[in-house]
Amino acid sequence: MDAMIRKELDTVAALEGKLHNRDFLLTWDHSDAAIRSIVVVASVLRSLARAGLSARVFDTGLGVAIFRDNSTRTRYAFRAGCNLLGLATEELEESTSQIAHGETVRETAAMISFLTEVVGIRDDIFLGEGHRFMTEVAASLEESAQQSVNAHRPVVLNLQSDLDHPTQSLADLCHLASVFGGIEALRGKTLAMSWAYSPSYGKPLSVPQGVIALMARYGMRVVLAHPEGYDLVDETLDVARRSAAASGGSFAVVDSMAAAFEGADVVYPKSWAPVAIMRERTRLLRAGETAGLKQLEREALANNARFKDWECNEALMRRTRGGQALYMHCLPADVSQVSCKEGEVSRAVFERARLDTYRQASYKPFIVAALVLCTRFADPALVLRRLAERAVPRSQVTLPAREA
Repeated sequence: MDAMIRKELDTVAALEGKLHNRDFLLTWDHSDAAIRSIVVVASVLRSLARAGLSARVFDTGLGVAIFRDNSTRTRYAFRAGCNLLGLATEELEESTSQIAHGETVRETAAMISFLTEVVGIRDDIFLGEGHRFMTEVAASLEESAQQSVNAHRPVVLNLQSDLDHPTQSLADLCHLASVFGGIEALRGKTLAMSWAYSPSYGKPLSVPQGVIALMARYGMRVVLAHPEGYDLVDETLDVARRSAAASGGSFAVVDSMAAAFEGADVVYPKSWAPVAIMRERTRLLRAGETAGLKQLEREALANNARFKDWECNEALMRRTRGGQALYMHCLPADVSQVSCKEGEVSRAVFERARLDTYRQASYKPFIVAALVLCTRFADPALVLRRLAERAVPRSQVTLPAREA
């Protein structure tokens, strides 16, 4: 067994993350030991995959996904993470299911729970609704398990809600730990989470909220920057403040991208919609007010256009520590003169950082797999140790040298 893997397994065993049979909806509802366990388990799974070894721990079972918004990275990260562990995946398409005919949440949850290990949900469109929907699904699964409708209760994983995007922020944490040499090395580093201009008005708030809430736990100096009116949800700001105070880090809110970038070690320029816009959007969508939605979009885009200078460009990057800050983005980025006329980041800055953003995204399938493994097995360290010791190749076919 590789010495590094052995060391990481010892770390997981010592942490006692206590995630077994627990849903994972908000990072701030889980202990530091749980977060670190997920990060280390993801690292071990990544090492096994890179060594060409199987991480299959299920012979049967499903990972069911419900995507109520468009997705590329998270959708395929969920499939890849489940598949890595041996689970088949199925996506519930609400428009072609009985949900479209009025089936209740509790009935749907019960039906998709049979022989299912995990239910992943992305519901980030309606502010005030996504997290609530996930808790309703979780409650329905619990009822079915308690009443012996199902042999066991699947766990619910948040694949992005209106409040948090755990698989993204945890993948971001893995990337930061890799770049800077571990989670402890993040202490004292400055991360600028900044709003940036986009020609789109309805981007969710959950990425910036998840980032500030999680990174403040590790002694980082987290600076949130946005124009007036582009506030985040109060609950997540409170979490960031409390986490920073507890970790010895800091959390500040500024109204200047340049101020946030000054001396920063990490920059994360990302557009999002104002809380007020998202609340009104939710109201209009519920009411089916099509004309109102179009008017809201026009007003929001006009307001966004007032801040086109909020672009991550070469001049701003020179303000960062040594002009060499790590650029991060959850992707897809609105790249000026590439995907749009004017956007979140200049072409030159993004092109220089492009492969790093791919590396950042590459941790997400392993985070999904780590969440499944930690919530489904009482002793994830033992499971991983047996995987490492048996060292079964991912491919069971051995080809002659001339055909390999």
